[in-house]
Amino acid sequence: MHKSAAWPLALIYSGLVVYASLYPFADWRDQGIAPWVFLGAPLPRYWTGFDVAVNLAGYAPLGALLALGKIRSGQLRHALTMPMIVASLLALAMEMLQSYLPARIPSREDWLLNSTGSLLGAACVILLAKWGAIDRWSRIRSRWFVPQSRGGMVLLALWPLALLFPPAVPFGVGQVMERLEEAVGELLADTPFLDWLPVRETDLQPLLPGTEMLCVLLGLLIPCLLGFCVIRARVRRAVLVLMVVGSGVAVSGLSAALSWGPLHAWAWLGLPAQVGMAMALVLALVLTLVPWRTSAGLLLLALGVYLSLLNQAPESAYFTQTLHAWEQGRFIRFHGLAQWLGWLWPYAVMVYVLSMIWQRDAKN
Repeated sequence: MHKSAAWPLALIYSGLVVYASLYPFADWRDQGIAPWVFLGAPLPRYWTGFDVAVNLAGYAPLGALLALGKIRSGQLRHALTMPMIVASLLALAMEMLQSYLPARIPSREDWLLNSTGSLLGAACVILLAKWGAIDRWSRIRSRWFVPQSRGGMVLLALWPLALLFPPAVPFGVGQVMERLEEAVGELLADTPFLDWLPVRETDLQPLLPGTEMLCVLLGLLIPCLLGFCVIRARVRRAVLVLMVVGSGVAVSGLSAALSWGPLHAWAWLGLPAQVGMAMALVLALVLTLVPWRTSAGLLLLALGVYLSLLNQAPESAYFTQTLHAWEQGRFIRFHGLAQWLGWLWPYAVMVYVLSMIWQRDAKN
């Protein structure tokens, strides 16, 4: 029996499904109909291949993760039916709740496609297990990662997704202070506590090239140091560094292409970004030699400096334009998911590393 990273990933993915299904979480009202009425609605007149594909594909990862968690935990019974039942109940709950959102339309066909997608995802994992792929992954994981490393693995897997919403600085995740100040100001409006809220005397200014270069360096170094906390072998650490840099560049290019068009996919790759990336690559390869505890200490230090510098930068001047582009058509619910990951990822890393140090110290 193994503690599988599939369980926390399934929980996170379920949260993303809830967010995507109920966005924008506004104008809730009782529309005078039972929430299950859609189950008896007539067949829709029009179907699109995109809608069918999205509803199938949207729940397939959830079914796959739930099945993988069952198999990795040694619970082979109901590895097909349990994921489908759980995902189907979640999909049904989302469709019923959509009846209270005027901007959303509950659909029996969406529910059936979601359930089928989860079944297909679980079936694929079971087939892979029968072909020995899960056992091979277990052996690879035991060679690459230390025991009790699933939290670090989950965070490493989420890092590229956190880069999908274009940040103000390349690889800049965790920029929340400006939004947090606005939210707190709105919350305390018309109360005496508003006078206690610290107010900046000047507007945030764009980062100097040297500061931007340092942010880029730290933005790439942080996931590498996180990997060093759960990977011991130096050669495998070096491979991880190359994977982090490669995936970070690829996802940042994809994000820019989705936001501003393919012609501007590499517009973010200015001189400060190039120098910062090169320095991060060299420094990360050098740090493959340090023990995990040193990596954890450097990671916490890097996070502190990085978040302090990054939150001194204003939001991108093109934020409104970017938001408008992502909210058109098929990106209408996806932009919020990526943005929330980008906001929370470095703080989740900080909590994970501190808990890892505390747990290992408690054992000694």
